Amino acid sequence: MAITASQVKDLREKTGAGMMDAKKALVETDGDMDAAVDWLRTKGLAKAAKKSGRTAAEGLVAVAVEGGTGVAVEVNSETDFVAKNAEFQTMVKDIAQTALTVDDVEALAAADLGGKSVADTLTDKIATIGENMTLRRMAKVEGQTVVSYIHNATAPEMGKIGVLVALSGDDAAFGRQVAMHVAAANPASLSEADLDPAVVEKERQVQIEIARESGKPEAVIEKMIDGRMKKWLSEVTLMGQAFVVNPDLTVAKAAEEAGVEITAFVRLEVGEGIEKVEEDFAAEVAKAAQG
Repeated sequence: MAITASQVKDLREKTGAGMMDAKKALVETDGDMDAAVDWLRTKGLAKAAKKSGRTAAEGLVAVAVEGGTGVAVEVNSETDFVAKNAEFQTMVKDIAQTALTVDDVEALAAADLGGKSVADTLTDKIATIGENMTLRRMAKVEGQTVVSYIHNATAPEMGKIGVLVALSGDDAAFGRQVAMHVAAANPASLSEADLDPAVVEKERQVQIEIARESGKPEAVIEKMIDGRMKKWLSEVTLMGQAFVVNPDLTVAKAAEEAGVEITAFVRLEVGEGIEKVEEDFAAEVAKAAQG
């Protein structure tokens, strides 16, 4: 019988199996949904669904650069043990290379990787390795010169923190210094102009309330706020920060002396912003023992 796209979609949602595996299961079972689920289970291809609810906050960030384009990709796993798995690392490296051909994480999930989509490849890997995994995010920069840096690399071009820096100018050595600075200092934006105005205003209001606690007159408070906001902006913007290589210079001044312009940067850190569930292992074992 003819297998419809809707049937394949329903089976994938039930089992977490890859598209081609779901279609094959339906063909093998003449479209019987329950039998197809059992078929996938016997092949070990329905495991992914059981893992999908688990928090995946470990994993790797991988970077890839080709010409004037650089990408950084975060792929998460449940444990750091899997992040050290050669099979997982190879997959992440291949995903990063594929990311060079697309513009966002949604397109990356749908992109071809060895005859399957990246999403299906990830689902298959969940089944074989046995942990939940997610393609969380990707970022891309373009420029005359693009430099990448991995802090504490787990394997070539991948680790816990990945940085890309785009320059207008040809000085890869300086670009690498800036990338190392970004890894360490974690700036919120390139410059004040790139900061979200709402974030700036929120910080201003916080500083105003702090200053008012001093009991000083409003005219004095206004002057205090100007100084405090200037200091805050120098701390959160890349161009305003003191350059780690030479703290006597701001990054902006160091770039000027190097004869280049920093046009963009990206910093991805594994698990950033993911709320990790801290489990009581003894309680978990006791619960399992009770059935």
